[in-house]
Amino acid sequence: MEIKYINQPPSILNQFIAEMRDSNIQSDPLRFRRNLERIGEIFAYEISKILTYEEKKIKTPLGIATEFIPNEQLVIASILRAGIPLHNGLLSYFDRAENAFVSAYRKYADDGNFDIHIEYISAPDLNNKTIVLADPMLATGSSMELAYQALKANGQAAHVHIVSIIASQTGVDYIVNMLKDEPVTLWLGVVDEELNAKSYIVPGLGDAGDLAYGAKL
Repeated sequence: MEIKYINQPPSILNQFIAEMRDSNIQSDPLRFRRNLERIGEIFAYEISKILTYEEKKIKTPLGIATEFIPNEQLVIASILRAGIPLHNGLLSYFDRAENAFVSAYRKYADDGNFDIHIEYISAPDLNNKTIVLADPMLATGSSMELAYQALKANGQAAHVHIVSIIASQTGVDYIVNMLKDEPVTLWLGVVDEELNAKSYIVPGLGDAGDLAYGAKL
């Protein structure tokens, strides 16, 4: 598995991540969602650099131009609900992509123990397509791995690009171990070293879904 860290060298991405982490700026959900979208656009641009392309002749008003156009059928898949703004950012660049959605949540037995449950999947035929599977946070890695496995019910993808803005080292190690033999590239914004007792990333940014859409029960 190849891992790509897109926060080095520093770019405007680092400012967007800093704003998402800032507890003062977090009080504005609109700003938080917009930063998720903008980071999605940056990830899409970086991923586009390693897609395959084909030469195409384009008729202009004055002649014929040659351009190179992506020739992979993309499917953008996101984990609800925090993944929606990130999904929209990816889709704004990969605007001809198909779309898939996975609902995954933590069901807590107590403060420190939980299971991941997949409740809902909506996806097209995935056989031989390129999937971009996105979730803003990669904490333990369990939700991402289960979503990856669940999507296989709709076909075997040619390649999967897993996208997370903030990851824990524990989550990265888990994904690498569980999917090491799969056709996967892992794209990361930043990696934090620590998970707390509730498996939240530290320093992280908190609950991305709540910050984007409001607190849940």
